[in-house]
Amino acid sequence: MALVVQKYGGTSVGSVERIQAVAKRISRAVQQGDSLVVVVSAMGKTTDSLVKLANEISNNPSSREMDMLLSTGEQVTIALLSMALQAIGRPAISLTGAQVGIVTEAEHSRARILQVCTDRIERHLNKGEVVVVAGFQGVSDSEDLEITTLGRGGSDTSAVALAASLKADRCEIYTDVPGILTTDPRLVPTAQLMSEITADEMLELASLGAKVLHPRAVEIARNYGMPLVVLSSWSDRPGTRVVSRLPQPRSLQGMEIAKAVDGVEVDRDQAKIALLRVPDCPGVAASLFGEISTQNIDVDLIIQSIHEGNTNDIAFTVVNRVLKAASAVAEAIAPSLRTHPSLTSEAEVIIDRQIAKVAISGAGMIGRPGIAAKMFKTLADARINIQMISTSEVKVSCVIDESECDRALHLLSLAFDVDLDSQKEITSRQEPKNHPPVRGVALDTNQARIAIRHVPDTPGMAAQIFTLLAQRNISVDAIIQSQRCHIINDQPTRDIAFTVAQADAELACAVITELDRQINCGQVSGDKAIAKLSVVGAGMIGHPGVAAKFFASLAKENINIQMITTSEIKISCVIDETDGIKALQAVHEAFGLGGSEQIIIPA
Repeated sequence: MALVVQKYGGTSVGSVERIQAVAKRISRAVQQGDSLVVVVSAMGKTTDSLVKLANEISNNPSSREMDMLLSTGEQVTIALLSMALQAIGRPAISLTGAQVGIVTEAEHSRARILQVCTDRIERHLNKGEVVVVAGFQGVSDSEDLEITTLGRGGSDTSAVALAASLKADRCEIYTDVPGILTTDPRLVPTAQLMSEITADEMLELASLGAKVLHPRAVEIARNYGMPLVVLSSWSDRPGTRVVSRLPQPRSLQGMEIAKAVDGVEVDRDQAKIALLRVPDCPGVAASLFGEISTQNIDVDLIIQSIHEGNTNDIAFTVVNRVLKAASAVAEAIAPSLRTHPSLTSEAEVIIDRQIAKVAISGAGMIGRPGIAAKMFKTLADARINIQMISTSEVKVSCVIDESECDRALHLLSLAFDVDLDSQKEITSRQEPKNHPPVRGVALDTNQARIAIRHVPDTPGMAAQIFTLLAQRNISVDAIIQSQRCHIINDQPTRDIAFTVAQADAELACAVITELDRQINCGQVSGDKAIAKLSVVGAGMIGHPGVAAKFFASLAKENINIQMITTSEIKISCVIDETDGIKALQAVHEAFGLGGSEQIIIPA
């Protein structure tokens, strides 16, 4: 007999008929011998309706009263579903987040789970009852026992937290699609169902806007090794398995506020090639990386910063053994990149053999703006300059001078309380087993780009910028530092650009403008008319042509790439928002992710 936690979203329980259908599905699972805890969301658009009511009463309702109001939505669902189960002869009991023992921080509207007290649930399970739990909510650990909500995607988070705390056999997330798809089927009708995806890949896709699973839920599953399955409420298809590596043993106390960083690694086998002043037009990245892929050269990091006039810079890193071949390609292609009539000189190629990459990793970084800032500050305090930055949901990497490697590893391990067993020296790159180079494609149209010109190129600048943003609770996504250096008043400077959620763009600009008055940079600008297109796949390592195919599919559609940033399992391009859907469809087709079956999403 298995202990299973099931979660049903708002669409799945959006009407009396759908609640009754869910009750029958639950009853069949119990009949097959499973013990069930069921987590549900508010019915359909209930939460939206409650928010609308609040706004009719007040333009600025307090977050405490909003939590009190919004938590009622799930209470309606749990009572109705329990009644539906009892009506078909299945013993059931409904419990709110507080009654079930989901204990959170005393933070309204965005609380994180500290622990789940499972005694009451276990008593009811032992009596053969289905326990129906209100998702999205908990109770604070303060003396006042305040009702709290977990924020967007909170029911997913509740379900996986309960599963981990109960040591369930698996957690099943039921939704309105048959599982996790290669992209958004509303935009690409040929999107196909994945049978399996790694937790790291799912973290990237979820954070890029794929709404099937919330990143915090995937984070908990990854940290505790909880088997996760995403299924359709409307069919019996097998869905998609989210596979996690075997985790290190960790406490269930402080579940979502435990140590964010659990590893520090250094890679000395790196060299950097930068092409400066390449034309800022479609096809340049495709030409460069197309030639590189024909030489079977695997590229690690790739960055392209904001353009300057009608030119741009592209930099990438490779392992030392292929540096000679990669630099030969760059030198050979540079003269052919003088395609714009206003360009008076060919692209300049710069090679740096004396670099290394240092990185911090951990699924607990999600939604914690201060983690990257703390890394930058730790390096800055040691006067270690950062040459390149790469960010993902589970890792922040910095390219630094090779001579600073050992110091950086030691200082970051101290700063993030990482023990010797969690320090790692990259000595070889093994191609992942049985993972496709690209698993899915995601389009994020809810981002804005902030650009800062002429930032002094000295240790500490990135730390200052991103610490200030973290203090205002602004999460930063892609961070790119230009390779081109300008001397302003005898001071070397570089441009820094980064992306944030559109809702944070104005505040981010204001924060950076205030900092600008102190450090005397150049222009600070924000641009909301962008989209970020990403390909994600754990099998990218050992497949040199992924970047080239990605860039070539955009060039074929005459779509210009404004920025490029990569991690081990993700390549992202910032493009004009008007090109977003066309680009998504082109890239999805280029990687052969489509199929003949069309996914139908219920209204």
